[in-house]
Amino acid sequence: MTQSIVVQVGQCGNQVGCRFWDLALREHAHVNKKGIYDEALSSFFRNVDTRRSDGEGCDIAGGKIRSLKARAVLVDMEEGVVNEILQGPLRDVFDSTQLITDVSGSGNNWATGHRVYGSAYSERIVERVRRAAERCDCLQCFFLIHSMGGGTGSGLGSRVLNLLEDEFPEVCRIVTAVYPSAEDDVITSPYNSVLAMRELTEHADCVLPVENQSLVDIVNKIRHMAHSGKPGCVIRKDSTLISGQGGVTGAAKPFDAMNNIVANLLLNLTSSARFEGSLNMDLNEITMNLVPFPRLHYLVSSLTPLYTLADVNIPTRRLDQMFTDAFSKEHQLIRADPKHSLYLACALMVRGNVQVSDLRRNIERLKPSLHFVSWNQEGWKTGLCSVPPVGHSHSLLALANNTCVKPTFMELRERFMKLYRKKAHLHHYLHVEGMEQGCFTEALSSLSSLIEEYSQLDATKTLLLPDASRLSIAT
Repeated sequence: MTQSIVVQVGQCGNQVGCRFWDLALREHAHVNKKGIYDEALSSFFRNVDTRRSDGEGCDIAGGKIRSLKARAVLVDMEEGVVNEILQGPLRDVFDSTQLITDVSGSGNNWATGHRVYGSAYSERIVERVRRAAERCDCLQCFFLIHSMGGGTGSGLGSRVLNLLEDEFPEVCRIVTAVYPSAEDDVITSPYNSVLAMRELTEHADCVLPVENQSLVDIVNKIRHMAHSGKPGCVIRKDSTLISGQGGVTGAAKPFDAMNNIVANLLLNLTSSARFEGSLNMDLNEITMNLVPFPRLHYLVSSLTPLYTLADVNIPTRRLDQMFTDAFSKEHQLIRADPKHSLYLACALMVRGNVQVSDLRRNIERLKPSLHFVSWNQEGWKTGLCSVPPVGHSHSLLALANNTCVKPTFMELRERFMKLYRKKAHLHHYLHVEGMEQGCFTEALSSLSSLIEEYSQLDATKTLLLPDASRLSIAT
């Protein structure tokens, strides 16, 4: 099996990462009853003998689990979240060689994160990532988790992405980026997001955008379902949806429910890399099959079920209904409706006791209602992992390369322009050494160009023709 490394940057990135490691450990513990270090665990964890005198320990290839260490690098320019992790139940999953922190933060300023801290910490970040990479037998993928609205997440996060491309150009870079809502309390978040967008467009292999507002809507919907009064609909007291109580991560945090959904996205995305399956999907295949044009690599993700670990006693969805849910706007992790936009490609990653025939039947059922580009009418990629999420019989993650991301980017550009027309708060950025106003115009131009590329594809939707009859081949 191959290995992957998670790089989590900023407050949001580390909180989401913390939830991911918590859920991954629970999932492996549920499957791996004998406590044996196997290939499934090695994909994201090292087995370490901590008795070595230098305190760092040495890796053990197989046998009993001694001490699991996450294949991760944690970066934040404030100490708060990382210190909480180190003082909490997950403290043994990380060691000091995996952590990079400062004390002052980036002040919600992309330029401070990207240029000031990026320059100061580049060598240290590269050294930590290289050390993690050297401990992999076959490094397959980097997962970068960060937010777009804050200074460290957007600025230093996008700088880390550049470093990964420079140092490991052949290794796939999958970014999970959390976008701010229109009501975000960080006034400069439109600047930070657009500046970071340029870096993501140029340097990522694949980006999974997640909107804060969409997460809020989903959490509210689940709470409403749980309090609807219907028999069996209730959120359990130790639910990871509403808190971390009863789990690995300890007491409740304000954004646990939202972070849990993003962590669940990563859990399903990596399931084929962590477990066996009849039709496992290689992580590199996601980019290979879903990204026909290098810049158009923003994939809309939808999950069903939206809750994990049987936290919510809601009757299980039938398999066919789950496929329908995955294409409805209520299950998208950005506010979008892919059914009414144009698909470039789509991947379905299913977990549990599901047959290939079930996949094919549902694809054939849904195809007539979905608009695919004329040159990729068969643009489906499917994966089957035999291990379901804890507490569920099956789950489905859909990844769509779809033009429905365009309105999200247009709304972001409009929020950016409201500030930029008045040059509001611009001086905070231009005071940073090496930062010029041209950085803003270039970032805006990059975003506008991206929107235009999606618009050109959208324009072809009206030209779609029914399938041409195929030639009959004499045998």
